Amino acid sequence: MGRAVTVAACALNQWALDFEGNLARILKSIEMAKYKGARYRLGPELEICGYGCLDHYYESDTLLHSFEVLAKLLESPVTQDIICDVGMPVMFRNVRYNCRVIFLNKKILLIRPKMILANAGNYRELRWFTPWSRARHVEEYFLPGMIQEVTGQETVPFGDAVLATKDTCLGSEICEELWAPNSPHIEMGLDGVEIFTNSSGSHHELRKAHTRVDLVNSATAKNGGIYVLANQKGCDGDRLYYDGCAMISMNGDIVAQGSQFSLNDVEVLVATLDLEDVRSYRAEISCRNLAASKVNSYPRIKVNFALSCSDDICVSTCEPIQWRYYSPEEEISLGPACWLWDYLRCSNQAGFLLPLSGGIDSSATACIVYSMCHQVCLAVKDGNQRVLADVRRIVNDETYTPKDSREFCGRIFTTCYMASENSSQDTYNRAKLLAEQIGSYHVNLNIDVAVKAIVGIFRVVMGRSPQFRVHGGSSRENLALQNVQARIRMVLAYLFAQLTHWARGMPGGLLVLGSVNVDESLQGYFTKYDCSSADINPIGGISKTDLRSFIQYCMENFQLTALRSIMSAPPTAELEPLVDGQVSQTDEEDMGMTYTELSVYGKLRKIAKAGPYSMFCKLINMWKEIFTPREVASKVKHFFRMYSVNRHKMTTLTPAYHAENYSPEDNRFDLRPFLYNSAWSWQFRSIDEQVSNLEIKGEKPVHEDVN
Repeated sequence: MGRAVTVAACALNQWALDFEGNLARILKSIEMAKYKGARYRLGPELEICGYGCLDHYYESDTLLHSFEVLAKLLESPVTQDIICDVGMPVMFRNVRYNCRVIFLNKKILLIRPKMILANAGNYRELRWFTPWSRARHVEEYFLPGMIQEVTGQETVPFGDAVLATKDTCLGSEICEELWAPNSPHIEMGLDGVEIFTNSSGSHHELRKAHTRVDLVNSATAKNGGIYVLANQKGCDGDRLYYDGCAMISMNGDIVAQGSQFSLNDVEVLVATLDLEDVRSYRAEISCRNLAASKVNSYPRIKVNFALSCSDDICVSTCEPIQWRYYSPEEEISLGPACWLWDYLRCSNQAGFLLPLSGGIDSSATACIVYSMCHQVCLAVKDGNQRVLADVRRIVNDETYTPKDSREFCGRIFTTCYMASENSSQDTYNRAKLLAEQIGSYHVNLNIDVAVKAIVGIFRVVMGRSPQFRVHGGSSRENLALQNVQARIRMVLAYLFAQLTHWARGMPGGLLVLGSVNVDESLQGYFTKYDCSSADINPIGGISKTDLRSFIQYCMENFQLTALRSIMSAPPTAELEPLVDGQVSQTDEEDMGMTYTELSVYGKLRKIAKAGPYSMFCKLINMWKEIFTPREVASKVKHFFRMYSVNRHKMTTLTPAYHAENYSPEDNRFDLRPFLYNSAWSWQFRSIDEQVSNLEIKGEKPVHEDVN
């Protein structure tokens, strides 16, 4: 037999429950893989129904339609003469499993159920599926009648087995199994498996790509072998963006890298590799060979098929490459932009509307939309007919071709500066200039008439007129008057989203974009049901610190000079009266903490799993050079008071792009009560006791010497 094998890993933009579209994309990927010479094709996790079906997995319809799609795949001439590895849910003895179905020439070779389920963070697989717990065990699965008619098989193997082709041996992993400490590839590799495959439904997070690449490389660095990873891409109907990154690694080195952010619905990554390189690599690892001599064998499914050709002496093979990582600023520019494009084209809306205040957050959101327009124009220029068709449908013009990002932005993006008597000329100018530079259709309006009308209703009913603090009002009056302005802006945003295109003689409505960042969500520094309440929010999972870096990136890469003054201005809500025409209110003063401190609190609360006392204990060491223990205690207590008082706001938080692993998003990622005893009496007393002990002893906090 030959030595050179050609394998394909696919990144598909699948959509939950879009069985027709999902089938078309799977067939297209198989066709492309065969065209590129692959003899084995791997697709993403649960690609037939789409990964994000959530509680639809409980429905028998999801299982039925998945098998109907499988029947179409088996029947198609496109799937002949290539091993196809597809993902779908399968019920076995009344238990649902997340499975790979591997077939060749109308015959199912193996149904391999997932053994280690993802059940943390954004993942809830144990809610819908059961892990297959019988390692190296295979049972008979009776196929549904519709599949029997196509394959002529009554039963097929179901369980934990590997495929033995004429020239090599393949073993499957599914997503989370790569991330687990007891990954199956370890034992499979010791048992002679040379090609490991992983079908993933792995979402994007800032700075996550390094971890994924390191895991894939380490899977074969110690044990040798070829690792093929396929992943879903795009928004499949939820807060997550699956970022592709198909990859192929051999003996600890990446040999092929797929794109992380792109508007292509189907991407196929192919590599040709020499099996003898795996065998020679393993030959000199004596500890690996000693362990292999004692390993328990996997059931082997014999396959009368080869991944190589007998005459491949002149076939060139892939060499190691250096992985190209994006900076966090590039990730913010590309990931949320692709997510917005998917949401826009799938929602059948005509564009976006954004309340543009002239501050960093709304400006960052505007820049992401501009980046989206830039990506769309590049995709059309590169010949992506699907993107062009979507553009023409969105703008309702079958002859239109987007060539300029600013011009396209003006067609699908409306920005709106909503001034009040508390708004400054500076923010008005900044918003206007940025809108001009990105090309959005920009509207200026004043909300004072509406604010006075609402407050007037209260005055007529209650006989009292609330005043701002600077005019002698109480804190309660001051906050209420700020909230009225903010909430009126939400109402106006939706009004203009529905009617702006109508007024311009254009069809369709607009999606309202929110622009509250992850730090403000954590602390609750926004008005419930203000213009942070929107349809979707591309920056809701991104920190203020990262957004500032992103703004700097946009200044340099998109030549948006308007961002300079936005960067230098102090963040402000502009909801309180001006003093001598200047802003008197700043965000950090209102919050009682800096955005840098807020990011630290967020990471300790979520990632380090720290409550008030543990956070205090960590921070007295982290901040020992700048704050006394008593000052740290005061800061921690203030954060937890504000966090707990405002946690209820998370229940109505606009669906946001998930980008940060300390997000307080209440829907699925960060499950907490929304009614707290905000006194935290026991916890705060523990902190106070520790502060007193430290002050009595006159000791500094203990910390380890890292030198």
